[in-house]
Amino acid sequence: MTNVRRRYLQIHPSDNVLVALTDLSAGERIGLNGYSFTLPQPVAAKHKFPISALHTGDPVTMYGVLVGRVTQFVPAGGWLNPNNLINDNSAPKLSGKHLRWQAPDTSRWEKRRFQGYYRSDGSVGTANYWVVIPLVFCENRNLELMREALLGELGYLPPQPYPALVRQLKNAWLNGASPEELRVLDFSESLKNGVHTASGRLFPHVDGVKFLAHDGGCGCNRQDSDALCGLLAGYITHPNVAGATVLSLGCQHAQFDVLQREIRRRSPHFDKPLYFFEQQQLGLGKNLLTEAIKATFAGLATANKCRREPAPLNKLCLGLECGGSDGFSGISANPALGHTSDLVAALGGSVILSEFPELLGVEQELCDRCTDDETATRFLQLMRDYNARAHAAGSGFDMNPSPGNIRDGLITDAIKSAGAAKKGGTSPVTDVLDYPEKVTRSGLNLLCTPGNDVESTTAEVAAGANVVLFTTGLGTPTGNPVVPVVKIATNTPLFQKMPDILDLDTGDIVAGKETIEQAGERILDFTIRVASGEITTKAALLGQDDFIVWKRGVSL
Repeated sequence: MTNVRRRYLQIHPSDNVLVALTDLSAGERIGLNGYSFTLPQPVAAKHKFPISALHTGDPVTMYGVLVGRVTQFVPAGGWLNPNNLINDNSAPKLSGKHLRWQAPDTSRWEKRRFQGYYRSDGSVGTANYWVVIPLVFCENRNLELMREALLGELGYLPPQPYPALVRQLKNAWLNGASPEELRVLDFSESLKNGVHTASGRLFPHVDGVKFLAHDGGCGCNRQDSDALCGLLAGYITHPNVAGATVLSLGCQHAQFDVLQREIRRRSPHFDKPLYFFEQQQLGLGKNLLTEAIKATFAGLATANKCRREPAPLNKLCLGLECGGSDGFSGISANPALGHTSDLVAALGGSVILSEFPELLGVEQELCDRCTDDETATRFLQLMRDYNARAHAAGSGFDMNPSPGNIRDGLITDAIKSAGAAKKGGTSPVTDVLDYPEKVTRSGLNLLCTPGNDVESTTAEVAAGANVVLFTTGLGTPTGNPVVPVVKIATNTPLFQKMPDILDLDTGDIVAGKETIEQAGERILDFTIRVASGEITTKAALLGQDDFIVWKRGVSL
């Protein structure tokens, strides 16, 4: 990466556009590698402008890859925006090329260990949870009743400052405060939130009981109900899960035998405690709840016998995610995460890159990184099939950038994709998985998911990720019920503005104070400490247990 004064940046030597690192004014003189021109108009921070004039149909290159073509004349320094730049529609194809990878030096990390929970299948968890799962949305009420009964008594409820706020508001109102006065009274003391620790837990070696409520299981096609069972099986067999309680109504599409089949697919020798209760067999709701609570309590007592033990870093499976991306995502946090990914892949661990709509425009690069033609063919076919379903629903991958993305300079899907794909580093693609399949190979795995943050994170965990690394440029609070989600800011102003949801800052890369490699190693060190239970992520402190099932073809 070539740093040009810190006011603007050429990401790759072959790029014909620059990125503004700060707001640039009309008339400002720009100089780079023999090019010299004056900006004809202001360019906001994170937006792009060409280093020479572009004519209709000319290519635009960023990150060393084609990210679009201009639709009209754009002078040197002209602001690139949705009115003058569109995606290039060239179709990717098998090239027969396969990456010869120069792995990074991992000598510093080879003897490093994290403290994890070993399971009988050889996988290692970074946490130890019990899950309660409904096979159909009809059981969500019973799920909530179990949550209310168990969490408080077992010591798993995090601090809740807002009831205290309501009490203070109520008292002020009863003492005669007007509506206007209520709006301006200082209640800051009631919002102070302490750190929740394991000291008050009945089962100190169980990190929590998690309730995976969802809106599926019935009233859908069999493809969706089978996919739901596969997703739930991914959580039940996950190394961070000690056992599960499953609630069923009885008449839904998502049947227990389908769930069992999906469990066996993922874990042929599955031996975790698994308790199943069907309401239409047990009759009264209190019968189901009584039996389910007793079984869950007994399961927790068993799970509490687990202890953390040292594990090599090849037992890590990293989920790579981005949400609320900005124009700095592909410059700072994402490439730093890419270096972390390369280190883990070189150490024999697994890495998951998902969000297929955000890979539009970089398919050829990823295809050429696949270890063989069969893997590349599957990737291209899954991309084509998904995009075709999106078009049939009146959308398409090219409509993926959100208004927030566009305002922050990600004006085409290909620009967003080229930056998003940086999370996957430079290592070979060893496998391509369809939703909701499970990772079975070390190295970089591509997983077909939507670009929706929570749906994708939910799927990555079902595929086996035991830590999720999540970059954001605008701020998003996404977490997961059973896996720590490390939130990484792309820029320092965001990190300072939203410290309650963000764990790490990579803004020093933009400022030129830290290299991508240094940040990537810092992220890996932090990840090891999170995986060992030494650091609790902000999402976990907030109880941010996001879990959304992908109804295929509906979400983009």
